[in-house]
Amino acid sequence: MEVRISVRSLVEFILRSGDIDNRKAASAENAMQEGGRIHRMIQRRMGPSYQAEVSLRYVYDADSYEIVVEGRADGIITEAGQVTVDEIKGTYHDLHKMKNPVPVHLAQAKCYAYIYACQNRLEKINVRMTYCHMETEEIRYFQEEYSFGQLETWFAELMEQYRKWADFRFQWQQRRQESIRRMEFPFPYREGQKELATYVYQTIYHKRKLFIEAPTGAGKTISTVFPAVKAMGEGLCERIFYLTAKTITRTVADDTITLLRERGLQLKSVILTAKDKICFMEETECNPVFCPYAKGHYDRVNDAMYDLLTHVDNFTREQIEDYAKKYQVCPFELCLDMSLFADAVICDYNYLFDPHVYLRRFFAEGVRGEYIFLVDEAHNLVERGRDMYSAVLRKEDFLELKKTVKPYDQRIATNLDKCNREFLHLKRECDGYGVVELIDALVRALMRLSTAIEDYLEDHEESPVRADILSFYFEVSHFLEMYELVDENYVTYSEIQGDGSFIVKLFCVNPAVNLKNCMQRGRSTILFSATLLPIQYYKTLLGAEEGDYEVYAKSVFRPDKLGLYIGSDVTSRYTRRGDTEYYRIASYIHNVIEKRQGNYMIFFPSHAFLQHVLEIYQKYFNGDGDVECIVQESYMNEEAREAFLNRFRGNEDCDLQGVIQMDIEIEEERSLLGFCVMGGIFSEGIDLKNDSLIGAIIVGTGLPQVCNERELLKDYFDAGGKDGFDYAYRYPGMNKVLQAAGRVIRTVDDFGIVALLDERFLSPSYQRLFPREWREKEVVTVDQIGRKVERFWDEWL
Repeated sequence: MEVRISVRSLVEFILRSGDIDNRKAASAENAMQEGGRIHRMIQRRMGPSYQAEVSLRYVYDADSYEIVVEGRADGIITEAGQVTVDEIKGTYHDLHKMKNPVPVHLAQAKCYAYIYACQNRLEKINVRMTYCHMETEEIRYFQEEYSFGQLETWFAELMEQYRKWADFRFQWQQRRQESIRRMEFPFPYREGQKELATYVYQTIYHKRKLFIEAPTGAGKTISTVFPAVKAMGEGLCERIFYLTAKTITRTVADDTITLLRERGLQLKSVILTAKDKICFMEETECNPVFCPYAKGHYDRVNDAMYDLLTHVDNFTREQIEDYAKKYQVCPFELCLDMSLFADAVICDYNYLFDPHVYLRRFFAEGVRGEYIFLVDEAHNLVERGRDMYSAVLRKEDFLELKKTVKPYDQRIATNLDKCNREFLHLKRECDGYGVVELIDALVRALMRLSTAIEDYLEDHEESPVRADILSFYFEVSHFLEMYELVDENYVTYSEIQGDGSFIVKLFCVNPAVNLKNCMQRGRSTILFSATLLPIQYYKTLLGAEEGDYEVYAKSVFRPDKLGLYIGSDVTSRYTRRGDTEYYRIASYIHNVIEKRQGNYMIFFPSHAFLQHVLEIYQKYFNGDGDVECIVQESYMNEEAREAFLNRFRGNEDCDLQGVIQMDIEIEEERSLLGFCVMGGIFSEGIDLKNDSLIGAIIVGTGLPQVCNERELLKDYFDAGGKDGFDYAYRYPGMNKVLQAAGRVIRTVDDFGIVALLDERFLSPSYQRLFPREWREKEVVTVDQIGRKVERFWDEWL
């Protein structure tokens, strides 16, 4: 059996020491982002004696198992009978101030030198550290010759320090694999569930992607986690990443793994928690001056890890916090470190897909790992992908920062002014809004500004304006990094916004390539959602390749338990909006809910539309307050959201602060109406079972508001031979509808109604987007729906 570790991970893990200090982090962070370009540039300049990107692998005999240390040397130089290992690092630091190479960088190069010398039986070998300034491209070398004996002794000591960790991993893997072999599916298989699990396993085996339309009731979580764990037991993967868009689905994944543990599975898992949520301090200032947990963190963290690793299997937030306090270390960094020893990592999409946040400890080596990516609620990944790989800069921000920093650094102020002039040039050519073909001059000015900020941050750790400069620096860095990715999947545009401000945006209209590149870091990806329709749309935008699979999972819920009604005399079209239509919608609501007392949610296209209908409903249909109405606000904190949902769960003692409640006095035996916005916080990711929610009324087709970006999407996909309106408007809108409707039937015991209030749902362009479970539907008018709903309840009550 093997325990594998990369050279970089080995030296960074064993040799780290000292403090966490974000005052010095900017340079290293951006250098990693831009490092690939520098590597390629230097490697291209070298002559025929330079061999670039040399893969190296060393097998360390640990008696009953082997430790495989592997990586890629940036370059091997062979000339005049001498061999030199070259390790290239990009940096923003002043090269003239460097006295020696960074110890961890040198250790990485020495590992490569030892492995190469061992494989080629060299008595001596040179190690060269090549530092290249990211902006000026100036280069500085540090070179030293080592005998094989020196490297052998040094490497043996390094491996001896890692040995206890490897021993534990080996012993744990044996226990884990044996438990997986004994593991059986925890429930009787529902219809179609065994086939779904088989599809997942086969996809992993063949190293492909699988897109699953998994309606509620398909058991998608256990049907993806179980075969992924089984694949781990067969040696097909070394780690499972369960990626989600929301906290609630992370909890479901954790509960599923806990269920399997209760049935004998031995698996270590970690839930990655955002820094601002898990930080012990009031502000996340990660430096030894501000935070006692940052001071000496790296001196203590390995002890904390080993203690936690040997006593706990589920690295929950609570466990992480307890051990972080015990050892006085940063809980966020401890949480990330525990992922190195976790068999399953449950986390947000960001940790794989975001160009800044992704887990470099797994994905920065440029080598595909034996990882399985389970992407839950994958319909969210389209817009999240666009956001992560787009970038925007606002002209006015440059002027505001210039006023702030001018008393402290004239160089930054001068470069901010030069950037502003480039913005002015683009603004003069902008007639409100327009696509921009070239922004090279602006980019050059931004690069010079970035260098000036880097130099200032390096020399002024205690500057009173450091926080302002650092925040702005990250925005500029992101823009420059995204500019390197701009291709035919991007549109660059400028716009004068409603408040008069001027922006330039790199808009990632099609995130497929960037997302696909991220998924190629692993062996296989399973993408699933209850609303992955139409599936070809999502395959196009989520990076599907030839040979990838798709499947429509079967729901065990009976279709006739959902009363589905389509209003034929109502619409949310802009041309029809007015009191007459608002009154008709309010009438629909009244006619539906009067047939059975209970909890209902009504979903609207916008807050403004919601308010118009609410006012009419209250005035004409709820004057006596017989129905309790609560309203989703445009902003609600976690407490307010939970209070809103608790009303549906029957908790009348909940704190309703932050929730607009149309009646102060709460009485027994009344219907509850939640007035919500489609696509908002209550239209997906909530689980109201049984009588907690018996009906949803959906007003409109969910079309996104017409705007410049939506029109760019439409034009882009039209030009690519697709239906631009579908891609920009209809499909995203219909997804909101399906998500809202999906709140009603959550268990096999549930039954309820969904009313779609828009005549457009009757057109073939919408009917073809309906899920298979919507076979039984009735077309109604406002006068008919009451009788139809009453008949439905009579059948089930």
